[in-house]
Amino acid sequence: MDDLRRIDLNLLLTLHALLVEQHVSRAAIRLHRSQPAVSHALAQLRELFGDPLLVRRGGRLQATARAQALIEPLQQALAQLDGLIASPGFDPGKARRTFRLAMSDYGARVVLPGLMKVLRQEAPGIDLVVIQGSREAMLGHLFDGEADLALGVFPQLSAELRVETLFEERFTCVADRSVLPARGGLGLEDWLARPHVLVAVRPGIDNEIDLALEGIGARRRVALALPHWAAAQEVVAGTDLILTVARRSLDSGKLDPRLRRFEPPLPIKAFAFQQAWHQRRNGDAAHQWLRQACRSGGATSRLAPR
Repeated sequence: MDDLRRIDLNLLLTLHALLVEQHVSRAAIRLHRSQPAVSHALAQLRELFGDPLLVRRGGRLQATARAQALIEPLQQALAQLDGLIASPGFDPGKARRTFRLAMSDYGARVVLPGLMKVLRQEAPGIDLVVIQGSREAMLGHLFDGEADLALGVFPQLSAELRVETLFEERFTCVADRSVLPARGGLGLEDWLARPHVLVAVRPGIDNEIDLALEGIGARRRVALALPHWAAAQEVVAGTDLILTVARRSLDSGKLDPRLRRFEPPLPIKAFAFQQAWHQRRNGDAAHQWLRQACRSGGATSRLAPR
């Protein structure tokens, strides 16, 4: 017990972030702390464990044998601590709790309306806080406990995370009616000749559209890259720009009348829209209910035109 009194829980969270990232700056970003604060915590941890924990080799930090041996028991300990505060049972009608969800504005557009209807009808005491970030940032929030659930596209996950597909999404193109033929859309040659809008939180990261173009040895010119799905169609109206986006990001009932949708001129692989969570949340009855609510809230998205 004397040893336990010396340990600040925040130190254990910092240790976990450092062992996962093996990089002080990335651990600081994950923890939403300053780099000097994390460096100071690392010094404390080294003294506490009597081991350097992370040593520099070949220009990068690597975990020592002692640190590698700590990873699994540390993850188990953090999961058990989460279990202590998780409610053994959950009555949504009586619950008073706040969940933090990480998602892009695409996720907010297609899932939140249905999810909030479920919450207001079945669990009026449940509040949500939505945080936005890149895919990597969202997964980091799950590891750190800063987010209860992340909604997005997660093709590669560590063994500590769980994932479930909510629906499959496909793509559509949008352009100003004045630059389109009277009927139909554009052929591949004309489509490639136009400037494009790319919606991405982090431009430069591979996306399904450009991967499809790469597969046929073609490239498009991206005249504008922005992270906002909702603003993209407003930018396209009145210009010669082409927007290729996930179908559900566009509400066909509210599409700008100057715009028209059309099929992409090349096959673009569909993607799975998913919810992801840390395994330490798996047995939390309230979290299980939240995941079910997201399934119910996302059900209307499955009805989007394909």
